[in-house]
Amino acid sequence: MLTYKLFLILVEALHGYQLPVESNKQFFKFFRVCFSSFLFGCILKLFCSSHFFIAATQPSTDWHLKENAREHHTSKFSSEELIVRRGQAFTLTFNGTERPEQNLIFIAETGPKPSKTTRTLATFDISSTASKEGWSAVLQSSSSNSVSISISSPHNAVIGRYRLSVQSGSSSPQSLGTFVLLFNPWSSGDDVFMPNKAECEEYVLEEFGIIFAGNKNHISSFGWNFGQFQGDILNICLSIMDRSLYYRQDPITDVSHRHDPRYLGRVLSAMVNANDDQGVVLGNWSGKYEGGKNPSSWTGSGEILQSWKKSGFKPVKYGQCWVFAAVLTTVLRCLGIPTRTITNFSSAHDADGNLRVDEFYDADGNHLERGADSVWNFHVWNESWFIRNDLGPSYSGWQVLDATPQEESGGIYQCGPASRHAIKEGEVELDYDGPFVFAEVNADCMYWNYDSATGKKTLIFSKSTEIGASISTKAVGRDARVDVTRDYKYEEGSAKEREIFKKARKKLGLEDKFDPTAPKQEEVEQKPDISGKFKVAGSLEVGKDLNLLLVLENLQSDAKTVNVNMTAWSTLYTRRRVNQIWKDSISVTLAPKEEKQFPIKIKYPEYQQQLTTDKTIQVTALCHVKDGIQVLVKRNIILDNPDIDIQVLGEAKVNKEVLVEVAFTNPINEEVKDCVLQVEGSDLLQGILELRIPPLKASEKSSTKFKLIPSEAGPKHLLVNFSCDKFADIKTFKMVNVIN
Repeated sequence: MLTYKLFLILVEALHGYQLPVESNKQFFKFFRVCFSSFLFGCILKLFCSSHFFIAATQPSTDWHLKENAREHHTSKFSSEELIVRRGQAFTLTFNGTERPEQNLIFIAETGPKPSKTTRTLATFDISSTASKEGWSAVLQSSSSNSVSISISSPHNAVIGRYRLSVQSGSSSPQSLGTFVLLFNPWSSGDDVFMPNKAECEEYVLEEFGIIFAGNKNHISSFGWNFGQFQGDILNICLSIMDRSLYYRQDPITDVSHRHDPRYLGRVLSAMVNANDDQGVVLGNWSGKYEGGKNPSSWTGSGEILQSWKKSGFKPVKYGQCWVFAAVLTTVLRCLGIPTRTITNFSSAHDADGNLRVDEFYDADGNHLERGADSVWNFHVWNESWFIRNDLGPSYSGWQVLDATPQEESGGIYQCGPASRHAIKEGEVELDYDGPFVFAEVNADCMYWNYDSATGKKTLIFSKSTEIGASISTKAVGRDARVDVTRDYKYEEGSAKEREIFKKARKKLGLEDKFDPTAPKQEEVEQKPDISGKFKVAGSLEVGKDLNLLLVLENLQSDAKTVNVNMTAWSTLYTRRRVNQIWKDSISVTLAPKEEKQFPIKIKYPEYQQQLTTDKTIQVTALCHVKDGIQVLVKRNIILDNPDIDIQVLGEAKVNKEVLVEVAFTNPINEEVKDCVLQVEGSDLLQGILELRIPPLKASEKSSTKFKLIPSEAGPKHLLVNFSCDKFADIKTFKMVNVIN
């Protein structure tokens, strides 16, 4: 410690005044204050000089964000961080080094423990030309204290967030900052290269999509806002990768495999569902959605992904197949993998892997939930475009991925990628999940009568043309449907299609294997005495009576007596029964070759409270022919919601207000209440606009107006979802052409 006199001399020398000290007690109190002040001053001076030194030597980086984004097709991202695509050069300028153009070594690294062996660390110096095999830097220009560099990454670089540093001579590396590297479908060397530029625009850059639903006899559609470039979606997508089971089990290996779209597609098909890994969306097919949102109420992926992040990465409640597929589309397009949604109508879920699905009915015609097999009215999955180096060039192109948790694959709920070409050719042994995807589009159906008292099942009939109808996706550049059924299988019922089916069974070892669900030969060859079908007589709209005709025809030359048991159930789109709506029985006699029609009316009050938000009703008639075989007649009916109308009242211009009007007329003879209108649209609105609408009396019309301020020119889509106590999730969309 300083002595009293030494301290006086020191303070006087520093501050130029004498200390007013009258006693040692006062001095030491004053000493503590002054000495603390003295130390603080010294530290502050030292910090300032060090800070000045660091600021003077730390490189300042100009990432040329606009120019690079334009060249790399990343301008739509709303980020202050550089986002570029692999296999393509980007430019940056930095200063703070002496003789900057000489002896510079760049370091690009990603992941938790970067290394050259895992291709997560690259060191490279300045060269005369860009390398096609690895990372490289080419000098663009330099001055006394700054340098402009063009940096190129290899076509097969690991994607993700990189840290970039520079080292001059023997000095320590200095950070230039971070950037995000994505897949590059515009680059011919990339595994996701897509030669058709219009398809690149649609399957990577388009934020709006159309998802097809309903059933094969009544295809409907609704819009979806993928929103892959909005807000914080890119960071959330990177977080999804870092929260997968693969990453948690072995983060170094997981990151090193992120150069491969095949690997990432499989990982993300698992992470979008929440079954194994606290992924993004929790599935629910119960018809009851307490504690979450009805899956049919979602209109975009952004709200789902943001909710997942805000909750601390807890699964979002709830989703069904189109939600899983739409969210996976968002994630894969965000990362640069061309992706689209696919809807398969009459989609089989073959739980036992025998390429056949079994449906059971009781004597009254009720569909029984017996066995794990099922046929859904529709199912939505994904196709992503990339090379299959593991299978060979003929299997490259569109690959099937399915994030809906149906069956485990490799011990967790993931599905794909399965080569679409392999599915069409019956090459079901190839990776991944070929048998399951093949069955979804081409299984045979077996219909059984089951007696619960005896446990006996009797084959009613089998059908090889039921599964996989009107497989649909959105057209490129248009709001229209494209049928891709022939890309999955040969013409239904053709000799080639049957040949491929037998080929697939043989590859699975099922050709000569005893199959308890396979009918005996004599059962297959039995011909029914009558035929039947349900015809619609009138409109199929929620709020109106349902009018049908049961048409029965005697196929024989002698009279037939038939006892008919009929039922109608509300169902989910998976055809799972929920509530019985109606039942009836009739006994009829059909003269030789005679056809008769029997009218059926199910009144709105009968089904109003029983209908699910899927608006589906299954009507069945089990016909017991005296001294003949049973005949099953069934029809799955989708009821339409009433229309809503959108009008843009004026010209839509960038950064200018434009008024929009949404109109809805109550079509039923009673009041509707609890009316809510939800609106969203990328580059038209920030987030989701929610508007409350007063109750509407019978036939009353509502007109709701709100303002948009478009942020970007071009064709944009406005999505509207209207709900009330009598109608759930009436959806529509409108294209808004925004000009500068």
